[in-house]
Amino acid sequence: MRHLITLDDLSNFEIEQIFRLADQMRTQLATWSGFCKGKLLATLFYEPSTRTRLSFESAIGRLDGRSLGFADPSAASVSKGETIADTARMVTNYSDLIVVRHNWAGAAHVMARYSNVPVINGGDGSHRHPTQALTDLYTILQRKGRIEGLTVGICGDLRYGRAAHSLALGVARFGGKLLHISPDGFQMPEWVSTRLKHLYGQSRLKSINSAT
Repeated sequence: MRHLITLDDLSNFEIEQIFRLADQMRTQLATWSGFCKGKLLATLFYEPSTRTRLSFESAIGRLDGRSLGFADPSAASVSKGETIADTARMVTNYSDLIVVRHNWAGAAHVMARYSNVPVINGGDGSHRHPTQALTDLYTILQRKGRIEGLTVGICGDLRYGRAAHSLALGVARFGGKLLHISPDGFQMPEWVSTRLKHLYGQSRLKSINSAT
């Protein structure tokens, strides 16, 4: 059993295989329509989401599986004091796979620790958003045909943007260069910049202030 909490949980080869599978599913969906028949996906969304939640629920439905879960934590037992660990232990009994989004950084890791089924991180606080990064990387490949050698600009709130954190690390892994564009006070956090410089070198990273 494996979880997807950060892109570090996948090798570059595995990511490339996922993209090849995505290509097949785009053009031959009927071939894959029963792939998840009889499977239940639990979507546990502790904070608002439209695109991420519906993308997972749409995907499992197109593959003939079903989804259950909540999009409003006030309607779940968490409102009565149930912990993430408690929820993981309980939902494991009703599902084959869990997607969790939470406003706490590290929440998906805790969910995975106490779950007996695979857990996918749908965004945890201002930490990571690996599935969004996979989608972004796949889109770049579709449009440009490669990532290696490209300069990819990431603009906006980089300090708290979990999707930006995961995308930056993903682009660097595949040989791309990064241009970080953000206002003062919203620069890429030190833990991301340090990781990028340590693993991939300063030459691949440039930051500019969007106010200048």
